[in-house]
Amino acid sequence: MEQKILIINTGSASKKYAVYSNGAAIFTMHIEKEDGAFVATTNTGEQSQKALVSQADYDAALAYLLATALTMHVIADKNEIAAAGVRIVAPGNYFLTNSIIDDAYLAALQNALEQAPLHLKPAMAEIAQLQRVLPGIPIAGISDSAFHATLPLQARLYNLPEDMAAKYGVYRFGYHGISAQSVITKAQAMLGTLPSRVIICHLGSGASIHAVKDGRSFDTSMGFTPLEGLTMSTRIGNIDAGAVIYLLQKSGMNPAELETYFNTQCGLLGLSGKTPDMRELLELEKSGDQKAKLAIDAFVYAVRKYIGAYVAVMGGLDLLVFTATIGERSFIIRNRICEGLGGLGITLDQEKNNRMVSVDALINSEHSPVKIAVITTDEPGQMAKETMELLHK
Repeated sequence: MEQKILIINTGSASKKYAVYSNGAAIFTMHIEKEDGAFVATTNTGEQSQKALVSQADYDAALAYLLATALTMHVIADKNEIAAAGVRIVAPGNYFLTNSIIDDAYLAALQNALEQAPLHLKPAMAEIAQLQRVLPGIPIAGISDSAFHATLPLQARLYNLPEDMAAKYGVYRFGYHGISAQSVITKAQAMLGTLPSRVIICHLGSGASIHAVKDGRSFDTSMGFTPLEGLTMSTRIGNIDAGAVIYLLQKSGMNPAELETYFNTQCGLLGLSGKTPDMRELLELEKSGDQKAKLAIDAFVYAVRKYIGAYVAVMGGLDLLVFTATIGERSFIIRNRICEGLGGLGITLDQEKNNRMVSVDALINSEHSPVKIAVITTDEPGQMAKETMELLHK
């Protein structure tokens, strides 16, 4: 019987699954809300389908996934699933490496739950389902921070006394590391050799910027949690710590409520007052909506500021990469980010940029000292690779 690996990447309102065999994806399922209803999009390469999913099936999505995989003849028996890999977004030195999930790992997840509930609750629910539906299979916890374990101390440390930082484990851990590693691997294959100084703009619903020097993470915009950094779809990004304390004192919200507010009601949604979706914001901007324009301008400004900062700390730039949903698909946003950055050696070829949508390609002008690329992220593929490496240690 051919053995397969199941890859799981959960969000607060979506679930992504992929089944891999011999290093290649043979089945994917993405469940998310569309117009208030859950919709499952499945693909085997030869056939694809969309189906409405009930709340009950969404809650027990793993069983739904296996039933669909059986119906579409991806598997003949659920026991063909030999192992699983789950994306883990959690602060803490414990989670800076990939690990086979055991009782000690689950206890560490439970301890970290208070610090990152919006990201850990869905992942922990999937792990519990795996243990029920596919008992006994090895489950790999694939760290979204492992790529950033190489951060130099000046980037990793906050300005806390050493004893306080160590006691509570408050450091910059960074996230979107699985995506960053997949992009670095693809960039090296595309160019033949990886340039020394690379900036990756991971621009999606969650957004982050990574400085990569000689193939290693040198700095990153997300910090102790994925809240820090850029203006994001619904996440606040950077905010003065004093403002957080002030809001706790004045808003009437407790810490858990304020954290949820910062994660779900701020960013592009908060600034525009209408939508967190960049596509919708661009359409609103066309119709003269000034708040939509402000939200877009704030997003672009934040990205440009990080690019400038990372060029400075790395002493220059060789390759600028755009990835994730907005970075791969929006030539308008790529153009606005790069506009005026000629002084940093960043010059787009407008024609190439305008036609590149979710295709790995260079989009810099012929005379640009800095190469500029659109590279599609492959988080599930990277997770499958890391799961296999962990299983064969």
